[in-house]
Amino acid sequence: MVIKTATFVKSSGKWQDCPEPTIPEYAFIGRSNVGKSSLINAMMNHKDLAKTSQTPGKTQLINHFIVNDSWYLTDLPGYGYAKVSKSIRKDFEKLITNYILNRRNLVNLFVLVDSRHKPQAIDLEFIQWCGESGVPFSIVFTKVDKLKPNVAIKNVEDYKAELHKTWEDLPELYVTSAEKKVGGEEILNFIQKTNEFLINNSVSFDE
Repeated sequence: MVIKTATFVKSSGKWQDCPEPTIPEYAFIGRSNVGKSSLINAMMNHKDLAKTSQTPGKTQLINHFIVNDSWYLTDLPGYGYAKVSKSIRKDFEKLITNYILNRRNLVNLFVLVDSRHKPQAIDLEFIQWCGESGVPFSIVFTKVDKLKPNVAIKNVEDYKAELHKTWEDLPELYVTSAEKKVGGEEILNFIQKTNEFLINNSVSFDE
């Protein structure tokens, strides 16, 4: 997919305030400091589209961007950031779950996990919740440039082995590096093919 335009639309504190759900939407989520904003910027060829920060938990709203005037890219707040109060963390969780379960034009949720770490309980729990809730999602491993190739491969295989304990079939998996611009094109190709399928089958998001 060639990115011709990628434009910020709005930030929303409630899922009901998101843009009208008339076009396909693809959301990105992960633990704070997983490299979500950096990956989005690399995919969009725009260094400042999604705001990056050295402070985890910076994204606190649902941020919508429109790409090629035909689909929404959504940057969701990170989950599991311990250094905010319990009440704020609970508000984040409510915002995220309400958005994911109620946004009818959400075609796919990209769940980002840090390839440098062994499977984390919070990621596995979130992935399990997605499966149990019937949410279409893919898993995106980030920051593979920080590892030696053989270590990155082993970590991904360890993750797959852990998931296979409860999953018979795994979702789509992507291995990425924002810095090296690895994997983003595969994600965009998936989005393009999905959008073409929706168009060819006259899928409408109207209620």
